[in-house]
Amino acid sequence: MPEISYDFNKILSQRARNLEESPTFALEKKIDAFDSKLKKEGKFVIRFGIGQPDFNTPENIKEAAKIAIDENKTKYTASTGIRELKNAVIEKFRKENNLEYELENIFVGNGAKQVLDVIIRTFVNKGDKVLIPVPYWVSYTQQVILSEGEPVFVKYNNELKIDLNDLEKICNRYGKQVKLIILNSPNNPSGIVYNKGELEAIGEICAKNGIFIISDEVYEKFLYGEIKHYSIAALSEELKKITITVNAVSKTYSMTGWRIGYCAAAKEIISQMAKIQDQAASNPCTPAQWASIEALNGSQESVNVMRNEYEKRRNYIFERLSNIKNIKCNLPEGAFYVFPDISGFFNKKIKSSFDFAEQLLENDFVGVVPGAAFGDDRFIRISYATSINNIKEGIDRLENFCKKIS
Repeated sequence: MPEISYDFNKILSQRARNLEESPTFALEKKIDAFDSKLKKEGKFVIRFGIGQPDFNTPENIKEAAKIAIDENKTKYTASTGIRELKNAVIEKFRKENNLEYELENIFVGNGAKQVLDVIIRTFVNKGDKVLIPVPYWVSYTQQVILSEGEPVFVKYNNELKIDLNDLEKICNRYGKQVKLIILNSPNNPSGIVYNKGELEAIGEICAKNGIFIISDEVYEKFLYGEIKHYSIAALSEELKKITITVNAVSKTYSMTGWRIGYCAAAKEIISQMAKIQDQAASNPCTPAQWASIEALNGSQESVNVMRNEYEKRRNYIFERLSNIKNIKCNLPEGAFYVFPDISGFFNKKIKSSFDFAEQLLENDFVGVVPGAAFGDDRFIRISYATSINNIKEGIDRLENFCKKIS
């Protein structure tokens, strides 16, 4: 039989080919390869890249999963999650977010990322606009593109928060073409947190223009100093109607690999999301659902331990970065990232955040994520979800690199 040649650019879908590889996972693959080579020379990479807690899943949560498996709770469940977990989510929203919901308002999925994807699929038709404030988490834009929507970027002010004037201008320009805005507080990558007044101002613009709000609150437990978290859906009944509040156990309980996320919204939204889940994923992992009940209902001491440790790391890394010439940095209020402006080092050889990150990795063995991945090429993202010893060593190397290229 003669060999057949296939032109996959014509065969594979335009949707798939339009997507970009996740910059954070691409970075990790590059670091893995580089690190393997270095280890042969007795050296290693300091990883400030992927946003994953460096703590283990708490023992009580692991034990709940073991018990579920031993009790043969390993079959299919309702596609949007078991009743017991939904009740735990309802209670969590009531106690912690001042939000009242019923079972019909709750959706459980395979991590917050999949929940977000289902929400966007539920709302977006081809050509619909989705507002994405800069800087943004890398998957927001790609999920909109996968649904054949169009990301529209909202500028930020000096605090890296939404520029309300720009938001108003965009709403006036596109009108009813805008379906959604994705709000992320505490924010990945910047660590900023919106206060109550700021959320009310954003909410007023959205309500006036008929724009639904996806409120991504997965980092809500990691707040520092006197900063408080507010759920935009809790600020008024009108905002509750137009908001889909998204959360997960992944970051809060160091359960990134367990893949349980959830959201709350109007029952009309949830019922349509359920149809997509029925056809796409059947249901979230069953033992992980039972473990998540323990996460939400059980002791929260592990969360306090992580938060306290992250705050120490934040304080250290911010002080060190603030003392490096040509680096500008805002103090993160939440999450576990810092987002320094490194554009002061741009020159003929370093023309972008990708150049900076690549040379930092190759010359001083530190892995960071280029800010261009988050919508602004002047920055890099550093995750401090790693040990204080790694942070000290990594910042020493970064400082040395900056001195060499100044």
